[in-house]
Order: sequence, then structure tokens, then C-alpha cells
Amino acid sequence: MQIGPHSLPNRLFVAPMAGVTDRPFRQLCRAFGAGYAVSEMVTSRRDLWHTLKTSRRADHTGEPGPIAVQIAGTDSAMMAEAAAYNIDRGAQIIDINMGCPAKKVCNKWAGSALMQDEALALQIIEAVVAACAPRGVPVTLKMRTGWCAKARNAVPIALAAESAGVQMVTVHGRTREQGYKGQAEYDTIAEVKSRLRVPVVANGDIDSPAKAEAVLRATGADAVMIGRAAQGRPWIFREIAHYLATGQSLAPPLVLEVRRALLDHLQDHYALYGEYSGVRSARKHIGWYVRDLPGGAAFRERMNTLDDAGLQWQGVADYFEELADRHERLPVALVAQPEGAVEAR
Repeated sequence: MQIGPHSLPNRLFVAPMAGVTDRPFRQLCRAFGAGYAVSEMVTSRRDLWHTLKTSRRADHTGEPGPIAVQIAGTDSAMMAEAAAYNIDRGAQIIDINMGCPAKKVCNKWAGSALMQDEALALQIIEAVVAACAPRGVPVTLKMRTGWCAKARNAVPIALAAESAGVQMVTVHGRTREQGYKGQAEYDTIAEVKSRLRVPVVANGDIDSPAKAEAVLRATGADAVMIGRAAQGRPWIFREIAHYLATGQSLAPPLVLEVRRALLDHLQDHYALYGEYSGVRSARKHIGWYVRDLPGGAAFRERMNTLDDAGLQWQGVADYFEELADRHERLPVALVAQPEGAVEAR
């Protein structure tokens, strides 16, 4: 995979997810085999750039390149300025958000709402490319299939974006109207791929190695982007990479490996957010890890009552140590394991 001057190690990408894809999570997924990770979206509003929330989202300390930052907004001049601002702070790739379905984003005509106004969408794309091109920074675009089922316009927007200089397009196989409901459809992604020369990335409902292979085959896409399926399961990238390379499925990860990964993730999380915010925002990550494990629901409830980082970290350590006493690997009954699965090496 190539994005402008940047060569990527593979075609497995981490999706930008608000409140999730921060630096610790991106680094965790890359450690488990993701070849590329995009930051959660950063606003184009200048008055919010110096808030704690935005400064955390723009933190790339120690992160391996290429650094990809997603920006969101509705004004072409502001989006161009936001692109330049983030490049000054280390961004090596700028991604334009036209895929977020959240009401608080769409109500301001940002995110996937831009797909209702193709002229404005193209104006923003052209402005961002004009700001980035002189600095050698490629621009990418993430969008949906359209605003609603009757207005699937991903193909014309993708073609216009390519003509304007966008160097990669990611398509989530749902309309904004769907949100995350129903099933993703891949025919639109396949059509976008058939019409573009730049790389096209397929996104939506990719939750297993077999599904990743099927989506790549159905769409002809150059890469897959994985979001919700990586929550609490960052090793999915390793599983997919192995399956695509060998046709074999990996066995579930060792419990002690999961324990070490989560504890390291928590330490990085606390360091970025501080104890007060870090403990609270870490609860969702802990919940995702244990949701299908023995006693996971009760453990999650107990974790949600703790406000002390040390107690939270130790609680996680003890839970997985006790689980490791009973299971070498994450329990097979709770983790889908196809026949012939091999151990991770």
C-alpha cells in the first residue's frame, strides 16, 4: 500500500473513531499488526484548537509514521487552515471526514452531511488539497455511500475528489441514514473501486479474518479499515494478516498476552489523560475486553465504581491473572475459533 510518498507495511487499517482512536489505542492496534491508523477527528474550529480535548487528539508523541490526522468542518477556508495547523504539529497525511453520522456533527453540516451538498464537499476537498500539496502532504477522504438509500452518491464524489488530488478514498458501506444499523453493503464500494485509479479502502462490518477476505474479494478494494471490531480485540489485525497470508486461523491469544497488552494500554491511557479523566475513559476499554469473558459483566460493574487508577489497574491485573490460572488462552467457547486454528508465534 502506498499513500503519496508513504509506504505502508500492509493493507489493514484502524478506523478513526471519536473517543476511541487516541494515540494509546492507535499504538496498541499497530503493535498487533495494523499497518495504518488515523486519528479521531479534529475540529476545524480555531477557537477549539487549544482546548484540552483537541490537544489530546493531536498528541502523536512517540507514534510511528505516517501520522494521519482526520479533520472535520464545513468551511473550506477553515478546513484548509486546520490542515496546515495539524501539519505544523506533525501530521504527514490529512484525512477529510465525510463519514461521521453523529447528529451533533451532521446538524452542523459536517461529516456525512456534506454528502448532501456535492459542491460544498468539492470546495472543501480542493481547499485542503491546495493547502497540503505544497508541503508534500497527501490528502485522503473518508465517506459513506451517501446520505440515504435514495441518494447514494459515493461514486461522483469519489471521482471529483480524485480529480481534485485526493490520493486515497475510504468508503463505509452504509448511508448516513443507516448510522451503524443494518448490514453494510459492498456493491457501492466495488463500483467506486472500479472507477478510481487511487487506492480505495473498504470499511463496515469487517469483524473476522474470513469477512475481511470476503470483502476484499467482493470489492476489489486495496485495503480494509476496521473500527468497532477492534474494540477490546486489537489482535484482530494479526488474525486477519495471518489468514490472508496462509488461509489458516490463529488460535485465540494467550490470556497472559492479553493481560500484558491491556495493562500497558492502561498505563499509556493514564499518562495521556491524567488519573481523573483516564480512569473514567478507560472503563469502556476494559468493558470491551471482558464483555464475553467469564464473570465479565460483574467485573465491569465493579470497575465502573472505581475512581483510583491504581485500584483499576490492579483489578484488571488480578482478573486476568485469575483467568490465566484456568485458561491458557481466551476461552474457546467464547471466542470463535475455526477448525484448524494455529497458535500465534
